[in-house]
Amino acid sequence: MFSRNILTALRHWASKTDRKPLVIRGARQVGKTTVVNQFSKEFDQYLYFNLELLENRRPFESFTTVETLVRSLFFLQNKQYDPSKRILIFIDEIQEVVEAFNILRYFYEEAKNLYVIAAGSLLESLFKKNLSFPVGRVEYLVLRPVSFQEFLGAIGEPQAADVLLQVPLPKFAEDKLFQLFHLYALIGGMPAIVQSYAEKRDLVGLNTIYESLLVSYFDDAEKYASSNAQVQYLRHIIKAAPFEAGKRIKLHGFGKSNYGAREMGEGLRALEKAFLLQLVYPQSSSQLPLQADLGRSPRLQFLDSGLMNYQLGIQKEIVGTKDLGSVYQGTLMEHLVGQELLASKYNVFNELHFWVRDKPTSSAEIDFIYAFDGLLIPIEVKSGKAGKLKSLHTFMDLAPHNLAVRIFGGTLAVNKVETPKGKEFYLMDLPYFLVSQLDVYLKWLLDLSQHGFAENFLS
Repeated sequence: MFSRNILTALRHWASKTDRKPLVIRGARQVGKTTVVNQFSKEFDQYLYFNLELLENRRPFESFTTVETLVRSLFFLQNKQYDPSKRILIFIDEIQEVVEAFNILRYFYEEAKNLYVIAAGSLLESLFKKNLSFPVGRVEYLVLRPVSFQEFLGAIGEPQAADVLLQVPLPKFAEDKLFQLFHLYALIGGMPAIVQSYAEKRDLVGLNTIYESLLVSYFDDAEKYASSNAQVQYLRHIIKAAPFEAGKRIKLHGFGKSNYGAREMGEGLRALEKAFLLQLVYPQSSSQLPLQADLGRSPRLQFLDSGLMNYQLGIQKEIVGTKDLGSVYQGTLMEHLVGQELLASKYNVFNELHFWVRDKPTSSAEIDFIYAFDGLLIPIEVKSGKAGKLKSLHTFMDLAPHNLAVRIFGGTLAVNKVETPKGKEFYLMDLPYFLVSQLDVYLKWLLDLSQHGFAENFLS
């Protein structure tokens, strides 16, 4: 077991005076149960119910009142109910009892002294059923694969995890952090994989776990599907998604299939709701708000880069590489940056975005655009020199600010750059192992630029 940053978000939820029952969403095997079990140590009493077990389901299936339910839950676990104590109730695999999801509203209305968390692997299967949904009486957090910072803690590198938080990063730490990030890029962020490596240090032995995870998602297609026909194309998408990850896709014929755009669109959106993937749409404006253009072809973000590496068979290419930007034509690094940007975002509606500008005479594309402090920051994932970032120059000529980021396999630096049209801006070169710290580095860059000190850090 290792610490997850989401524990901070859980503590914030628990501290609210008008706290609502919390539903933790996320793909299968991202560590929902483990995180709540760890969080439970901060309470006087902890009641855990797995609704896949018949004896745990019965109180929820025969619900009459909250008072009776609470009494039966404590009786079932041979515990004494003391309202003066801090009590956490965790309802796992809640999708197994449709009524249980609606019961959450009664905890909010009639038992506010209890801390109630629910989770499930296939919650979206509930959303398709006819049930009285507890709108406004529950709140949500999304759990995704672990970040690089969490990975460092899990594999016994606490000093590396601590130095990662220093701004600016001391130069002596770069080489080791690059090596560790390459390991993270290889393994990925699925908790079962990370935990197995931490305990056994056996890379080859991880392959059976990768296979087991992918098969479990494949088998879940029947639960995601609304018809027998949909089962088949959902399974196709799950198989094909790692091969299309990091690329812009077309719905028609997705994954070298004969399926049409309607079938693939429905299937991709169903798996997106299950957090197995994300369709990343572009926008053409260089200013907020972020508004995706759903009429353009999206880029595909898969659940985890480690799973992608295994399915693609590119693990050996990663081992020993000096620059992840050279692996899989740069697609792996771009995909992993997307994964890191999402890893510490727990809101259901957190999404990735990129920027395009299509004109008859020229086109431009920025790998990511990131909302920060009222600004839309362009992020390029590159290995080339600053002067070759033509799309970035195009964006900066349109942007109402002077800050940009390049994520690459080099040292931390700030460059003053001028576009061909004469606009000056600050380009922060950020080593790719610092993506998880993007917000604090953007604040640092903004402070430098506003106070005229950026020149002191120019490379």
